[in-house]
Formats: sequence, C-alpha cells, structure tokens
Amino acid sequence: MKAKLGIAPIAWWNDDLAELSDDVSLEECLRQASVAGFTGMETGRRFPLDPAVLGPILKQYGISVCGGWFSGLLLDGDIEVEKERIAAQMALFKAMNAPCIVYGETARTVQGDRSKPLSTKPKLSEDEIKVYARKMTEFGEWCADQGMPLSYHHHMAAAIETEEELDLFMKYSGAGIPLLYDAGHMAFAGGDVLRVIDKHHKRISHVHTKDVRMDVIKGLDRTKESFLDAVIKGAFTVPGDGSLDFEAIVKKLAGYGYEGWFVVEAEQDPVKAPPLEMAKIGHKELLRVMAAAGYTVVAA
Repeated sequence: MKAKLGIAPIAWWNDDLAELSDDVSLEECLRQASVAGFTGMETGRRFPLDPAVLGPILKQYGISVCGGWFSGLLLDGDIEVEKERIAAQMALFKAMNAPCIVYGETARTVQGDRSKPLSTKPKLSEDEIKVYARKMTEFGEWCADQGMPLSYHHHMAAAIETEEELDLFMKYSGAGIPLLYDAGHMAFAGGDVLRVIDKHHKRISHVHTKDVRMDVIKGLDRTKESFLDAVIKGAFTVPGDGSLDFEAIVKKLAGYGYEGWFVVEAEQDPVKAPPLEMAKIGHKELLRVMAAAGYTVVAA
C-alpha cells in the first residue's frame, strides 16, 4: 500500500489567530516543509489563488497541493450560493491537481471566537442533522461532478464535533460527501479514535494526523475557555509529541485499505513550538508508523 505525507501551513501561520504566526513567507514555509521531508502542503492565507503564480513556487520546493480548507456555510445557507463561493478555490485546486477540498462547516461555529466557550458550540437535533447531511451530500456530489471532491472535516466547536454527531451525519449523508478523519479533533471531542475508523472507514478519503496533549485538554474549563484558548495552551501537537498512539491509528487505516494523504495539521504557538523542528518530529514519527503498518511512502 502507498501513502503520501503532507503538512498544513497552520504550524507556521494560523488563519484564525494571527498572533500565532511566524513572520515567514510562503516560500520559507514551503522550504522548511521540504527540508522536513514532506512532499505536499495544504493551502492557507498566504497562498496565491492564481495557478500560474502558485505552480512555479510549489515546483521549486518539490511540493504539491494536498488539500486545503474551505469555510462552508451550508448549514444555514443555500447550495447555489455555496457553488459560487467555492468556485475560485475549486478552479485553483483542479489546476494544481489537488486530491480534494477540505470542507469545514463554519455556520454557527465558535471555533474562531475566543469569547465563546467550548460549551457554547452549536447543537443540532437528529432531524436537523438529517436535513443538513442531505444538503451536504447534494453539494458534495455536485463538487465531485465538477472534478473536485470534498472531504468533510468533523471539527471541535462546530456543529459536527462529537462521535455521536458524526455518526448521525454519516447515517443520513451519502457517499457523495466523503469524510476527512482527524484523530486529534475526535480525541478532543471525547470520541474513540479507533472505533470511528471501524464505523466509517468506507467514507474516509483524507486523513489529518493531528496529535493532542491530553493533560492540556483535561485541564480545560469548557464552560469558560474557547477552542482558541485551548490552541494557545498547547492542546495540539504533531505525531510523536502527544498522547495518541498513531501506530495503532495508522495500522487500523491500513487494515481497511486506506491509501492517500496523511497530513500533519497541528496548530501551535510557533515561538514555543518552532515549526521546522515540529515538522521534523512529525515526519519522523509518521515514517516509523507507516513502515510498521506496511505502507510505502511515495512522493506526490
């Protein structure tokens, strides 16, 4: 089986909290990712949207686009409006031969608001999840028909956060909306990271290898502290530096035949956690667990 290793620029510059950012250019970010051994990077706020500009920059560092976040609003919005909102990113990703667009639901989310505690996250009834899941399926099918599939990101502080919420979303949605599996977000939400793979492996199309520091998470007061407060405190880190058993996680995915991208996505304070150093730790650990799981790591 083959796997590709990518990383997200959020370790260098945080799109939700600008203060957690290195003052580095896109070129320096790509250079460091390449030095650490990665051949893919997800997009971020310093990426140009013109493929004629971005392509040569990526080629210089041997990096390809391995995904990237789209702030979706479909929970409260209209499919036709979302088609217009995603069009520019879709055109770029098609030109860059990216595997997918990462769909993150940002309607009603509190993930980017430090004044909103974790406990105030949006909560949907089963009927509301059913309606939302069907809309997401229709939108996902349309995106795939355009040549650029989505991968749905369950996320802390958003409408689909917990294992139970994800189970309902998967129950009522269809294959037209694949799943991005993020062990770190699921662990933070109190879910069983291996059981989620067992239940939903057929729909997993993209993987974020985000580790967590469980001592930080357990110490949070969710009635007072926000998602961004947790990030600042160091809730997330790279594989090999946190609490999760990524060898078990990767072996579980391998057992179900997952092949594709494994993307390190670990937002931290770059002053306390130098991005290049952390990227090297994450890459080394992923190489170890990939070998143990029987993967051959290939370039993008």
